[in-house]
Amino acid sequence: MTSPAPFPAPASAPVARPLPADATAGGLAFHRLIFARRRSGWWTPLAVGGLGIVFYLVMLVVVMVLMIIAALSDPTLLERMMELTENPAFDLRDPLLLVFLLGTIVLMLPAYVLASLIVNGKRVGLISSAAGRLRWRWMLACGGIAIAVSAVLTAVEFVLPGAADGGGSAGPNPLWAVSLAIIIVLVPLQSAAEEYIFRGYLMQTIGRWLRHPAFAILLPVPLFVMGHLYDLLGQLSVGMFAVAAGWLTWRTGGLEAAIALHVVNNVTGFLLSLGAGSDPTESSTGWVSFVWSFLLIGGYTALVEWVLHRRAAQGRPLPRTLVLTPPVAPYQAAAMPSASRMV
Repeated sequence: MTSPAPFPAPASAPVARPLPADATAGGLAFHRLIFARRRSGWWTPLAVGGLGIVFYLVMLVVVMVLMIIAALSDPTLLERMMELTENPAFDLRDPLLLVFLLGTIVLMLPAYVLASLIVNGKRVGLISSAAGRLRWRWMLACGGIAIAVSAVLTAVEFVLPGAADGGGSAGPNPLWAVSLAIIIVLVPLQSAAEEYIFRGYLMQTIGRWLRHPAFAILLPVPLFVMGHLYDLLGQLSVGMFAVAAGWLTWRTGGLEAAIALHVVNNVTGFLLSLGAGSDPTESSTGWVSFVWSFLLIGGYTALVEWVLHRRAAQGRPLPRTLVLTPPVAPYQAAAMPSASRMV
C-alpha cells in the first residue's frame, strides 16, 4: 500500500499589508480610516488630491462654458463675472451669480468622492464616518441642537442696543424669493462640501501619516482660515470654528456634527443678510458678531458633548472607531479538508 502523497507546499501568496496597532486595539479613529480602505499606501492621499483637482477643474470648465452660453442672452453677465475677480462678494440680488459662487464650492464634493472611490476603493462611506456611512439621524439631532443655540443667540442679538442699525446698503431685492430658494438648497451643500474637504479629506490625509489626532485637527485650520477673506476678528471666528469642527469630527467619529454646525451657521448668516440686504461675506466683523460666533460654537460643542455622555450612560454610545481584524493570507484562508474525510 503506497503512502499518501504529502500536501503540496502552499504557493507563494502576496503578503497582506500589516495593520497599524490602533486598527485592532481600540479601533481606527476618523482621521485614520484610510487604513480600512482597499489601498492605504503613503501616496494614496496625494493621488486622491491630485485626481480630485483634475475632476474639479474639468467640472469648472463645464460650468464656465455654460456661463458663457448664458452670457449670449445677457451681455452684462460677463461684466458681472469679471467684477467677481476683484471683489468676490455674494450679491443676493443676483441669483445667477449666487448659484455660480455657491455651485463652484459644491463641486468640490463630487470631485473628492469620485477621486476617493477610484483611488481607495468602494468603501467610500468611510470618508463620512467610522460607521461607513453618513449617519443622518445623528446629523439631524446635531442640527436641532445648532438651530436651538442659534435661535437663542439671534433673539438676544436683536434686543441688544444698536443691533437693528446694521442694515445693508445693497438696496432692495426684487428677486428675494428666488435667492431664498437658492440659499435653502445650495448653502447646505456648500457647507457640507467644505466639511468633506477640510475635515474629511485633510484630516484623513494627515491621519495617514501622523497618528495623534491633534495634528489632524489643527494642521488644516490655517488652510480653512485662508479660504475666508475676513478681518482679524472674522479670521479668529473662522479659526475657532475650524478647531471645534475638527474636534467634533474626531470626537464623534464622523462629519455629521461639523456639517450640522456649518449648515446652521451659514444658512443663518445668509438669511439674515437676505433680510438686511447685505453681503453675507462682509469682511468687517464687529465685536457683537465675534461674541455671537464664540457663544454659538462653544455652546453647540458643549451640548454635543453632553448628548454624547448621555447616550453612553443610556447604553447607546455613538460608534467612534472602526475595529479591524488582522488580514489572513490567502493560503491560510483556503478551506482545508476536514479530518473525517481524510483516508
